[in-house]
Amino acid sequence: MALKHKLILASGSPRRVDLLHQAGIEPARLMPMDIDESPNKSEHPRSLARRLSAEKGEAAFAALKGDPTWQGSYVLAADTVVAVGRRILPKAEFIDEASSALHLLSGRSHWVYTGICLITPGRQLRQKVVETKVRFKRLSSADIEGYLASGQWRGKAGAYAIQGLAGGFVQKLVGSYTNVVGLPLYETMLLLTGEGFDVHAHWQEG
Repeated sequence: MALKHKLILASGSPRRVDLLHQAGIEPARLMPMDIDESPNKSEHPRSLARRLSAEKGEAAFAALKGDPTWQGSYVLAADTVVAVGRRILPKAEFIDEASSALHLLSGRSHWVYTGICLITPGRQLRQKVVETKVRFKRLSSADIEGYLASGQWRGKAGAYAIQGLAGGFVQKLVGSYTNVVGLPLYETMLLLTGEGFDVHAHWQEG
């Protein structure tokens, strides 16, 4: 059965692809968009997640404009922000950034915000921001040094990936687990089905 609609994911994240696979959806194309992810002055982490997801989605939609191959496609974008209070933790690229983040998260609660943006074939833009509260245990020096040595912090918001070794750091989680991984599945499926995307047709293809 030919699919009526295709889904383009404006991301190259393997974690988001895996989550969509879990929901029975195979993205027709991955389009990671290179945008400036720097927060604006005094920007709230929730607002940052919302803004960046929209900018990624709009950039991908614009890049596809005029290409008949992708006419009628939906564009899905997401951005995940980790924050302690209003302090936004960067996506760790260097070991000192990761070390600083892990020391900050140790023994305390933080928030994970994921903005999701769906652009329909008719250019309608729909958004949702999902938040999850996560509390880490108090990390020992061995915990931090071992995690830094693993390299699993690289490129991750807040310098950790909950689906990996850092899952053992989580003392308590309130909200969506898949949100912390990078794409809140319940809310994503709700957006898609609400805008006429036939999720179940993808299940049959799978």
